[in-house]
Amino acid sequence: MRIDHLARDADGSLHGVLPDEAATLALGQRLAACLQPGFKIYLHGDLGAGKTTLVRGLLRGLGYAGRVKSPTFTLVETYNLSSLYLYHFDFYRMRSSEEWRDAGFREAFAGDSVCLVEWPEKAAGLPAPDLSVRLEHADAGRLAQLAAHSPRGRSCLQSLAD
Repeated sequence: MRIDHLARDADGSLHGVLPDEAATLALGQRLAACLQPGFKIYLHGDLGAGKTTLVRGLLRGLGYAGRVKSPTFTLVETYNLSSLYLYHFDFYRMRSSEEWRDAGFREAFAGDSVCLVEWPEKAAGLPAPDLSVRLEHADAGRLAQLAAHSPRGRSCLQSLAD
């Protein structure tokens, strides 16, 4: 694992340095172990910060070997992985904060599906995530900040910190 140490902050969140793409993929693979039906992860960061790369690593950690593309233009990519049905959303191109509801995506968040959301701040009324991940550019790599918003999210952070 090429992640340069995930450290716990006073508020229980984790932060660490992802020196390269391989480290971002590795963090995604580690996050895959946390997923269970209904789990929601919201991904924050500027364009090119590594959000889709993190999702690619997560899907690889679940055994998905196919192509993983950003849903920037399609708004959503779906993956049916053995016991999980996963939605990968990207709301970057949304013009209205209610557009996600008009598109019929609300149902995906109400069931047992796993939802990974890039640019969640562009959609009003999303349910709270279990975990949020913020990626920021830093030198040649990235800084990652992970925060829990539910008991399942806290359990995930605990397993990542061990």
